[in-house]
Amino acid sequence: MKIRKGPDGIHFFDRTSGTNLLLDEFVPSPETWSKSPRQVSIALTNACDLTCPHCYAPKTKAILDSQLVKRWMSELDEQGCFGVGFGGGEPTLHPELVDICNYGHSETGLAITITTHGHHLSDELLSQISGSVNFIRVSMDGVDSTYESIRNRPFNRLLVILKKLGCFVPFGINYVVNYRTIDDIDKAALVAEDYGANDLLLLPEEPFGRGMRIDSQSLERLKKWVHAYKGNLRLSVSSNYAAEFSSIMPLEKEPLEMAFSHIDAEGVLKRNSFENTGCKINGLGVIAAFRLLNKYMIGGYA
Repeated sequence: MKIRKGPDGIHFFDRTSGTNLLLDEFVPSPETWSKSPRQVSIALTNACDLTCPHCYAPKTKAILDSQLVKRWMSELDEQGCFGVGFGGGEPTLHPELVDICNYGHSETGLAITITTHGHHLSDELLSQISGSVNFIRVSMDGVDSTYESIRNRPFNRLLVILKKLGCFVPFGINYVVNYRTIDDIDKAALVAEDYGANDLLLLPEEPFGRGMRIDSQSLERLKKWVHAYKGNLRLSVSSNYAAEFSSIMPLEKEPLEMAFSHIDAEGVLKRNSFENTGCKINGLGVIAAFRLLNKYMIGGYA
């Protein structure tokens, strides 16, 4: 198990089982706290073959060099990071995705996740990554005609992919919530559960990229839905909206900057994927950029 020290205590994590254990009887001194974010998302490329109207990913052409990604993964692993999540754009369009994932599994203790629209998850690709990827998140905004109007792909084709996915890798569903998708949320949760998803990550639409901020009516409907939900899926909400939902944070004292960071496809470290500013990761490495980013944010310079 990996060990991480922080303001809540000593945190143990096993990437294979997903087990988390927090010993909060003793809080280590601040100088011993882990020096990396707990989780880091990495946009391997901005390329995507879909044109979803709410997409936040930049449309500039950019792709990360695999050797740089491996170097960052090793550095994050050494400094107490628990996991990295590969996204984009569409990460399955990165030509060295399999090699990067295999490196993360064999050379680090990081949990490896992928966020994808799912339509390139062939049997061959799933076989290649099934031993090294711990979890896959599949974007599914709406069902049936709603999904097809947003993704311009057959919904039934996605269902075929979901049906086989659980045989290779555990998975969850990402669901962007806005005025177009809120009406389908009951059906989406049933589909996710019926096809073997472990959880449902609710993502209220953000005003970034092509996206618009979720309207207040849809947000209130989402809150009521979450409160009334009686299904078996584990529900979670994007960090920008977590405070608006009645949920208990597992690490109550951990500040957001310790919990999560994002690296975009141009190698810029940000607090999250919706930030316009950040720190370019140079030869000093990702941890140096992480320290500099938080110094700027706390000091009010970025």
